[in-house]
Amino acid sequence: MTERETDTSTMPASVQASAQSSSSGQTATPQAAPVVAVVLAAGFGTRFDPDNPKQLVSVGGKPIVCWSIEAFERCARVSDIVVVVNSRVRSQVESLIDQRGYAKVRVVIDGGAERVDSTAAALDMLAQAGIPDDAKILIHDAVRPFVQQSAIDGSIDALDQFKAATVAYASTDTVLLTEDLGDLKVVRSVPDRPNTFRAQTPQSFRFSTIRKAYELAAADPDFHPTDDTRVVVDYLPNEPVAIVSGAETNLKITTLEDIPTAERIAEEIEGRDPKEEARARMHALLAQAAGQMR
Repeated sequence: MTERETDTSTMPASVQASAQSSSSGQTATPQAAPVVAVVLAAGFGTRFDPDNPKQLVSVGGKPIVCWSIEAFERCARVSDIVVVVNSRVRSQVESLIDQRGYAKVRVVIDGGAERVDSTAAALDMLAQAGIPDDAKILIHDAVRPFVQQSAIDGSIDALDQFKAATVAYASTDTVLLTEDLGDLKVVRSVPDRPNTFRAQTPQSFRFSTIRKAYELAAADPDFHPTDDTRVVVDYLPNEPVAIVSGAETNLKITTLEDIPTAERIAEEIEGRDPKEEARARMHALLAQAAGQMR
């Protein structure tokens, strides 16, 4: 058992204390309730390389999971981070957290077979730790490494007015709702484009709200949602879920084909010009070739 695990029993105290400072030592914005980021990094990616879990793949010189943790580590308003991992990569993730000094990570726990199982495990742990009902819980997919600070701040702010919110990006395509007809799918309806959004993360909730939704869902044998907003929409239908503006760069890395796009986004974030770097590499290769010809 790691030191982080043994600290879960005192997490409420650390939550309240840590709300007063960020990892850089700067004074954080005072919070009326803890703001806890849950970073879900338990998937193993059946559409990715089965021998190389995508959370640990390096993008822009940094493992994907580190990008996601750092997004919440940098936000002074986030008091605590919980990381949910696949047990097969737990030691690697814990080593990365220790090496990089992520001071807000309070605990690393094992996730479940599906995404909702990992969320449920995090909620159970927080309940056992005595997290208050009004705590703000931001649930984020670790494989969305480029979440913007504005989306995190917007999620925290939205929970002052609503009990549930999700980052989403307005769809630029027409969305078709379909149904099965024989061996084919057919169009059932076409929603107005201004009302269609692509769901992203973080998806954020007051703790009592998401906890109640999961308790109701657990009694349903057909419970198989793919994200946490769906749990609230399905099981607490009278609870409005606010939309927080996302960005096209809040990419979910799903397959190996997503890596080149992720690299380009990382280069832009780090302030590097990919064209200039390509030219520099070409000049270096030409200089090396000229030297060999002498």
